Amino acid sequence: MLDPALCNRPPSHWLFLKGMLASWLITPPLVVMPLLAWSILPWMIRGVRWKRFISSLGAFFLLTYCTAFLPPAIAVANEGLIGLLPADSGETTNAIVVLGRGEELRESRVEVTAALWQADRSPLVFASGRGDAPQIVQLLRAKGIPAQALDDENCSQTTEENAQFTAAVLQPQGIHKILLVTDSPHMLRSLLTFRSLGFRVIPHAIPLPSNLAQEEKALKVVSEYMGLIKYALQGRFLPQRSSELNYPQPGALSEASNHS
Repeated sequence: MLDPALCNRPPSHWLFLKGMLASWLITPPLVVMPLLAWSILPWMIRGVRWKRFISSLGAFFLLTYCTAFLPPAIAVANEGLIGLLPADSGETTNAIVVLGRGEELRESRVEVTAALWQADRSPLVFASGRGDAPQIVQLLRAKGIPAQALDDENCSQTTEENAQFTAAVLQPQGIHKILLVTDSPHMLRSLLTFRSLGFRVIPHAIPLPSNLAQEEKALKVVSEYMGLIKYALQGRFLPQRSSELNYPQPGALSEASNHS
């Protein structure tokens, strides 16, 4: 169980800023025009030192931005994220843990998760993610999975919290071997984070939906590289001893996260 205060927190400022940055990045005119000005203006202003360097730097960022949204570039970058992932071994596990990542990715992971449960990969499905977990559970029940085989936490706002809050609920029940379900760009960071908290993880990555806009695919791939670097620098992938685990304090789940 989790402290209700964890579930009732307002969205973090970082998530708000991240959303604004994402909206800016997937609106090409708002990015291309400033970068184009960066490349041209040094040559139009007298007295500017290092014109060639400043202009070349702007041109480099402009070319990088435009190239990043091309399908071949996205495919290569995505392959870099999934190339190091171990294959799904097909083993049975204590729980299938499915991570919420927004409405546009929800349907595909519900379909995959339901198929894994029906294939007897685990007796329990656990959904994690604020704003997603209850909806995932509801959709899985509509597919015939009984309520007693479903559980969730509707509190986590980040990948690290996905792992922390899932561990807080499942590990006291003796659940340490999980089948982890999320989209392919997100899987490497999720796998390393869950492993650091003592889970034995079998990854089952889902490709991004084919109908997802090209800009959205590029943004998710780029943001995962940034997330990997950030988590690595902060030491979040290092194994933690049980005495170091920063589990949330026990308490009752809020009504918002109670699907029963």
